[in-house]
Amino acid sequence: MLEKLKEEVYQANMQLPKLDLVTFTWGNVSGIDRASGLFVIKPSGVAYEELKPADLVVVNLKGEVVEGELNPSSDTPTHTVLYNEFPKIGGIVHTHSPWAVSFAAAKMDIPAMNTTHADTFYNAIPAADALTEAEITEDYEVNTGKAIVRTFQERGLNYAATPGALVSQHGPFCWGEDPAKAVYNAKVLEVVAQEDYHTLQLTRADSQLPQYLLDKHYYRKHGQNAYYGQNSAASKTHAKKTRK
Repeated sequence: MLEKLKEEVYQANMQLPKLDLVTFTWGNVSGIDRASGLFVIKPSGVAYEELKPADLVVVNLKGEVVEGELNPSSDTPTHTVLYNEFPKIGGIVHTHSPWAVSFAAAKMDIPAMNTTHADTFYNAIPAADALTEAEITEDYEVNTGKAIVRTFQERGLNYAATPGALVSQHGPFCWGEDPAKAVYNAKVLEVVAQEDYHTLQLTRADSQLPQYLLDKHYYRKHGQNAYYGQNSAASKTHAKKTRK
């Protein structure tokens, strides 16, 4: 079942240690097939060096296991909430990458201070409120997802334009149109968290990116008038020349 998606999710998970986004088993990637309403996710606690595509678990949008012999990630309920509430996303990644966790521990947004940030995230990456004792006791992982969704709703943020969030005192969740893009966004988030940390150490001056520069960098990569990179026709021509 969903063998092609399993391979995509497997490859995305294997990028986490390569990109230095996880330590031990502290992370997971999932990907969804919107047509069937099923998603594939890493099993809980399985070491990356031991992980195989066949180990991945298929789950429905009620959070129920449909296929798989292993327990799905303990973060599966959070992924379920995000897939239900953010209908355009195709992949989700959660890590405990240290620079992002530093901002999460401080309950701080990752501010837009440079063009590296603006190329991927249109706003500051928000830090959702820390969960209350009642929320943790009642349904920890579900309420983690709800905290992220609530933050985007309360702040009027577009989840497609800002494809990631911090859960205060926990860590980052990122998403994208597919599992690979979600991992890409997670790496960008970690990089800009590190850059912002150093900026905040170097100066107390206002380093917020001006709106006109943020707009320029975000929209040169996104939207109808984007011009960064190669168009599809040029990419196909280059690929043909490379094969010759």
